[in-house]
Amino acid sequence: MPYMLISTQIRLENGPTNVGDEFSDPAVMNYLGARKTTMLGNNFSEYHVDDPPRLVLDKLEKIGFRVLTMTGVGQTLVWCLHKETE
Repeated sequence: MPYMLISTQIRLENGPTNVGDEFSDPAVMNYLGARKTTMLGNNFSEYHVDDPPRLVLDKLEKIGFRVLTMTGVGQTLVWCLHKETE
């Protein structure tokens, strides 16, 4: 999958970081050391890591992802990344 979103809450810049949803590439999630969780009341799963976003971005850069844009949405920081396909 060439696109990826990661996010964190503004007061949690040191982690955890949301790194994917239930349809994310399992190989990338394994590389990041992410755990899949489903919050009570949600009908979807998310992947989380304890690392701060900066470390997650560094790891993703090493496997070819590049940040396209970053924004703040309410109390959430969101990064959109892209990886060129061969």
